[in-house]
Amino acid sequence: MTDQWVSFSRRGAAELVHLKGEIDLANANDIGRAIVARTTSASAVLIDLTAVSFLDSAGVRLLDYIVGDLDDRGKPIRLVVGERGAARMTLQLCAFRADLLATDLDRAATELGG
Repeated sequence: MTDQWVSFSRRGAAELVHLKGEIDLANANDIGRAIVARTTSASAVLIDLTAVSFLDSAGVRLLDYIVGDLDDRGKPIRLVVGERGAARMTLQLCAFRADLLATDLDRAATELGG
């Protein structure tokens, strides 16, 4: 069911999570479960948000939870938000941790050692 919003691949040593479309109250929990299941054993995680067209507070809470969980386990993470777009704007408005936001997937992967 979550295939329309989330897909996975590898980028070097990192698990790469691709999110797309609208991330909101209607799908955030399902997406979160899929991400946690796939990233539990990952050594690092990249979340590509460049194809997200809408991100509400449920989506921000989801990302905050994932970041906190990975931080607690000592796993590095980057959120790829591009130069502009819905996810970047929403995360900046919410004062999300700027040190985790990247504009470019290649640069983010390099920062994580991949």
